[in-house]
Amino acid sequence: MQKDLELKIFSGSSNPELAKSMADYLQVDLCDVDITRFPEGEIFVKIRENIRGRDVFIVQSVCMPPNENLMELLIMIDAARRASADRITAVIPFYGYGRQDRKDQPRVPITAKLVANLLVAAGANRILSMDFHAHQIQGFFDIPVDHLYAAPVFVKYIEGKYLENPVVVSPDPGSLKMALGYSQRLKAGVALVAKKRKGPTEVEAMSVVGDVEGCSAIMVDDMSTTAGTLCEAANLLKDQGATSIIAVVSHASMVPMAFDRLKDSPITELVVTDSIPLQPGSDDKFPITVLTIAGLLAEAVMRIHANASVTSLFEPDIEL
Repeated sequence: MQKDLELKIFSGSSNPELAKSMADYLQVDLCDVDITRFPEGEIFVKIRENIRGRDVFIVQSVCMPPNENLMELLIMIDAARRASADRITAVIPFYGYGRQDRKDQPRVPITAKLVANLLVAAGANRILSMDFHAHQIQGFFDIPVDHLYAAPVFVKYIEGKYLENPVVVSPDPGSLKMALGYSQRLKAGVALVAKKRKGPTEVEAMSVVGDVEGCSAIMVDDMSTTAGTLCEAANLLKDQGATSIIAVVSHASMVPMAFDRLKDSPITELVVTDSIPLQPGSDDKFPITVLTIAGLLAEAVMRIHANASVTSLFEPDIEL
């Protein structure tokens, strides 16, 4: 491989453990970068090695605190562009602001599109992300987007649990397509919980569409912050006769309120990825299983770098 196409991986501050695991998988070192703050809080980035003509990948989730992590990502992209990187790929395991993907009320922004504009303006040539909150976010970009799914990682774990009479449940209509995908891969039934949202932190579960009596319920969702949707849906599933309930969530941007709700719910296990680092001590508050997506993302990075297809990464039986 020509030297001017050498692969370089940088990590932002949001999830350095995931970036390190990706680098280890690829058998490369994380590149040296200083990320500091001026006294009043401004972010300063200095790349400490030559990346002229290199293929640069910057790993950063837009998770808590989202504004800090997004700004840091934009500054890192700008620094790489001004250092004459050949191509800059923003690896965003969790795409923050994805919930604001449409105008569902008068006089509100479409912030997911704004973030896309900012990433392109900063100098990103390509985006690699996983489980967008809304699939149409891919169309917000005028640059290539590789959108991966955590399903291959989750399906392997769930199959190993050998659940009796499994049924995949969408806790709200927005996750129905995801639930259908899981049900096909697991050869399980599917059900939907209809809900009405009272506010940003409260929901009211209304009814279950589908039969869950005597079944092991697997609730799947792309993200959870307060666990309101999951817990209300779980209560309803329990009332409808589900024998056990686990929750599978791609991005666990959990706040303390979520763990209080989970402890009081019939959910027995929360399965998440490491796209967002859990707050220290979170697994002491509730049984949480964290599955790594480092191999999945690293495989995508390797194939993008080699200009190869990433289609096979969508298959549930991929070996990582």
